[in-house]
Amino acid sequence: MWRYLKRLLIGKPLKTLDEGGQSLTKFRALALLSSDALSSIAYGTEQILSVLLVLSAAATWYAIPVAGIVLVLLFAITISYRQIINAYPSGGGAYVVASTNWGQSAGLVAGGSLLVDYMLTVAVSVTSGTEAITSAIPSLHAYAVPIAILIVIGIMALNLRGLRDSASFLTFPVYFFIVMITIMIGIGFFNIITGRVVAHAAASVGSAVPGMTIVLFLKALSSGSSSLTGVEAISNAVPNFKRPRRKNAANTLAIMALILAVFFAGITFLSYAGGILPNANQTVLSQIGESVFGHGLFFYLLQLSTALILAVAANTGFSAFPMLAYNLAKDKYMPHAYMDRGDRLGYSNGIISLAVGAIVLIIIFHGQTSLLIPLYAVGVFVPFTLSQSGMIVHWFRERTGHWLLKSSANLLGAVLSLGLVVCLFFLHFGNVWPYLIVMPALLRLFYKIHQHYVKVAKQLRIAAKGKVQLHDYDGSTVIVLVSNVTRVTAGAINYARSIGDYVIAMHVSFDADPKKEHKTAVEFKAEYPDVRFVDIHSSYRSIANPTLRFCDVIARRASERNYTTTVLVPQFVPRRPWQNILHNQTGLRLRAALNSRENIIVSTYHYHLNE
Repeated sequence: MWRYLKRLLIGKPLKTLDEGGQSLTKFRALALLSSDALSSIAYGTEQILSVLLVLSAAATWYAIPVAGIVLVLLFAITISYRQIINAYPSGGGAYVVASTNWGQSAGLVAGGSLLVDYMLTVAVSVTSGTEAITSAIPSLHAYAVPIAILIVIGIMALNLRGLRDSASFLTFPVYFFIVMITIMIGIGFFNIITGRVVAHAAASVGSAVPGMTIVLFLKALSSGSSSLTGVEAISNAVPNFKRPRRKNAANTLAIMALILAVFFAGITFLSYAGGILPNANQTVLSQIGESVFGHGLFFYLLQLSTALILAVAANTGFSAFPMLAYNLAKDKYMPHAYMDRGDRLGYSNGIISLAVGAIVLIIIFHGQTSLLIPLYAVGVFVPFTLSQSGMIVHWFRERTGHWLLKSSANLLGAVLSLGLVVCLFFLHFGNVWPYLIVMPALLRLFYKIHQHYVKVAKQLRIAAKGKVQLHDYDGSTVIVLVSNVTRVTAGAINYARSIGDYVIAMHVSFDADPKKEHKTAVEFKAEYPDVRFVDIHSSYRSIANPTLRFCDVIARRASERNYTTTVLVPQFVPRRPWQNILHNQTGLRLRAALNSRENIIVSTYHYHLNE
């Protein structure tokens, strides 16, 4: 049943050679990888205005220079990540760049930051989309958390189906949003240029505003920088593009950055010209739409497109997180399970882990993750700083093709990104302090995992070819675990005789039914007089502990005789898999317990039932 359900939800398995069919064109990649960055314009300008409005409505004109600095940073980041795509086409983005140029620790800081950030991306995006749904249907407000969890599970299932299916699904909401914002900005600018609407700006650009400080300006800038989250996702997913991968990925990044810049600048200017201010009942984007479209069809289409883009923005995280986890696992800093591909050629373990992490965040914060946006921004700008400064090191080492000009763009981006990180820590410390706890914990986890893999490799490595020292044993002791005398027991004993020089049958008896235990012992001794039968009594109904103690004693004695010790666990296998739940799993528990013993070989004798 599970197999059929899995096929229904995920689809039939794909052959490894079908991977080329899952590669992304620029058109599909833009839909799949830009939803997070493009969705940020729904709240980026509003974040800036909310900070400035604390002083006065007149101070909101400062949103224009703040937006200008954000656009300069966007330009520098785009140039830098195009360079990263060409220089490091294997994916991994900031993690690979920082590791190569600043050392592994810096790379792990970048990689760890992005892993957490992608979880926040999913949580923030989904809860924002849920808020749009509950605003339209207030009766669903009490079910906001379950709705958000269902959306995460739905997007996870979509990504488990593979890149092509998820990209096809996202094409409509992303391009629908692009079309609606383009129409809104176009009509808005046309109305202003032709004089059809009168400007309602709270203050003219350049006017002095009493009380305005550099600290408030920087706070607005750090809040508005959330518009740049998601820009790095394309550099993490270069291997997913159609050939030529570098060119297609770089061009897709440029297209996304251009759209983002036009939309962010247009929305910021329209909000200024219309004198639009944030309020608790209606978003800034909604107010701009109302002023441009009125309350007609296009206004509701804009609202629908905004809700859709916010809901699917989480998909950027689902596209980039598995590739980043793959690169960390390849370098032995995350479990190797993240390198495994699923039935549809996606890195399924990374997709599932991201969904679980996002659901946990949604539950912890009760679906109210707006306070996490500064932490969300820190998780992006720390890798931005490391990757762009790492590219400066890269160009000074390579010194090829206008390297001074390229490194200058990286320097600008690195300085601005570092400045924003400092601002976020000083001005939003109440929201970003968890980063100082989460990141050291992640780094410790990465190094512990790496240390384990290094130790395992050292112990398994053959020192030199032809010099393998194999231990010669003189014999074998086999312990067969016996519950009662059945066909399973008979088969297991016969098999033990064929592989062992010395066979012991071990039985654990309880106080519940002494007559039955005595009968089992008598039957066994009569059936197998040549096999030593040992009855271990357990007063506390435990099977595992007496078994471990007995096997340890036998293994110690066997090693003194230079014998191996094998514990054979008999187990019958029902004809139907679901029938396993009707039987206790004693054999499974015993094998799990025995696996911890160093000098004991654990084997299972399976007896298959026919009916």
